[in-house]
Amino acid sequence: MNLHGKDIKIFAGNSNRELAEEIAQKIGLPLGLATVGKFSDGETAINIDEVVRGSDVFIIQSTCPPVNDNLVELLIMIDAVKRASAGRITAVIPYFGYARQDRKAKARDPISAKLVANLITTAGADRVLTMDLHAPQLQGFFDIPLDHLLGGNILANYFLEKFGDMSDVVVVSPDVGSVSRSRKFAQRLDVPLAIIDKRRPKANVSEIMNIIGDVDNKRVILVDDLIDTGGTIVNAANTLMEIGAKEVYACCTHGLLSGPAIDRIKESPIKQLVTLNTIPLDERKRIDKIVSLSVASVFAEAIERIYGDMSISSLFTQQD
Repeated sequence: MNLHGKDIKIFAGNSNRELAEEIAQKIGLPLGLATVGKFSDGETAINIDEVVRGSDVFIIQSTCPPVNDNLVELLIMIDAVKRASAGRITAVIPYFGYARQDRKAKARDPISAKLVANLITTAGADRVLTMDLHAPQLQGFFDIPLDHLLGGNILANYFLEKFGDMSDVVVVSPDVGSVSRSRKFAQRLDVPLAIIDKRRPKANVSEIMNIIGDVDNKRVILVDDLIDTGGTIVNAANTLMEIGAKEVYACCTHGLLSGPAIDRIKESPIKQLVTLNTIPLDERKRIDKIVSLSVASVFAEAIERIYGDMSISSLFTQQD
């Protein structure tokens, strides 16, 4: 593919190779030739095995676990193609790690999200393409253009097709921070919204306080941007069933599912957890309750539009 005299090249690190291959296939290109490995002492070793001079280069890499290894792979790949005189470099980061550390919640806290944004820029990226940042204001942490895709439409379309009749469905926000996201999701489904008020005594521990809205004898869909240890979503599901919900479903863009998450979800009343493949699911996490939907089509179209210098606003706004 060649527009305005520039080739397009798509490379991938090791974080989510399956998604990268699917994106490249939808664009109609092979993944670029690159060796991404380690030296014997554990340092990341990168070799770009084809010419990129003057090319429009897209590097696909989620900064998911192992977070630090995947982040360093991304940084070194950006540096490698920059030093090989790539024309423009876009970091395609389906899941942007360190996004939860976005402010000083208490004295002497780091703002790791800003640090990582600076690292990506300093490495040589000219643009970032990502999906469902933990907080939308993180876009302002980057001093380069950032295109922020939303996964809500993919998830909403799945439930519209699954349920058909939405008359007894309620969308529930698992915490106050997810209200805006959940409201858009509820509008997309044309159903009511309920909100869970919780407090978090410490990291990865949540305690539910109150539920605002009617969930009695309703099919409930819990909506979040990411699920890590599963404590918040499982506590919410338990409480919703206790107060009269008929069924509980859950969905998120980023299924980190670390630590005890899989065991918690297995034992929970959640009928189905729907997630997107911004983070790969290893075999242990592929249980019957979990459905993974692909984001490849959305990212492929975004990459094609960026390459063609066309607007991609329709891909990161919630619309019918």
